[in-house]
Amino acid sequence: MNYKIEGAIRRNRKNFIIFAILWIFIAIVFVSPISYSYHIAGLEGSFNLEIFITTFTESITHPFEAFGKVFSEGATGNFFSTLLVVTIFYSVFFFIGFVRSAPKNEFSDIEHGSSDWSQRGEQYQVLSRNKGIILAEDNYLPLDKRGNINVLVVGRIRIW
Repeated sequence: MNYKIEGAIRRNRKNFIIFAILWIFIAIVFVSPISYSYHIAGLEGSFNLEIFITTFTESITHPFEAFGKVFSEGATGNFFSTLLVVTIFYSVFFFIGFVRSAPKNEFSDIEHGSSDWSQRGEQYQVLSRNKGIILAEDNYLPLDKRGNINVLVVGRIRIW
């Protein structure tokens, strides 16, 4: 299970920053106009949809002004409750995307035919760095090795 989490983190490193910036953008551009408009529409005691729509259209065109008015006119309670709901939905979608990007098995994204199957020079106990039958980049099967040096070549020959 550990390889799935590590693989998903490795695949999504750049996306974490993008998702954080997108969350800030959503908070300023969409949540602040909605919460400010909801606050203004409910000042008379009951919610007035006409005031909400007119205030929202003005606020969405000037989101930074609406963001400032949220704190100056006392709509912070509406802002944080709306931001909490949006953050929960955003986190659910982020988590679904994160889980779906996890590798299916340990060997996902490992190039076949490369030396990625070994670590820290383990392959050179069997192979050579310098000469012999070429297996991969910097991996040669030595010809002067005692024992079995049979090679299985998997692939195809392309003839044009």
